Amino acid sequence: MIPGALVVCPFCGCGCVFHLAVRDGRAVGITPINSHPVSRGSLCIKGWKAHEFINHPARLRSPLIREHGIVREASWDEALDLVAKRLCEIKEKHGGNALGFFSSAKVTNEENYLFMKMARAAFGSNNIDHCARL
Repeated sequence: MIPGALVVCPFCGCGCVFHLAVRDGRAVGITPINSHPVSRGSLCIKGWKAHEFINHPARLRSPLIREHGIVREASWDEALDLVAKRLCEIKEKHGGNALGFFSSAKVTNEENYLFMKMARAAFGSNNIDHCARL
């Protein structure tokens, strides 16, 4: 096993960091970093298992779009263009309060702030929530 890239744990907003252990090009384990100021060599059970989803056979590897009841793979540009178009259509037809925005503890505070600003400034919606409240 060789240590891979430094990774910020994807499971909460604490910001723990670890090395992703790699063998034959596949993520196989986690090595905590003793000197990191947040995790200080410790991880929760989710952090210790953070590598397991990377190579899971059921993991989505590209965006999916449903057209006429059929789901197909799409490029990121196509998927993001479709989402932007539909959000604008809903806002135009029903107003900003017809939209709801749900954010994540798996991104930074700065990203959550930008998401909130987009919801309020671009779409006129105060319907914003965050999964940390659940």
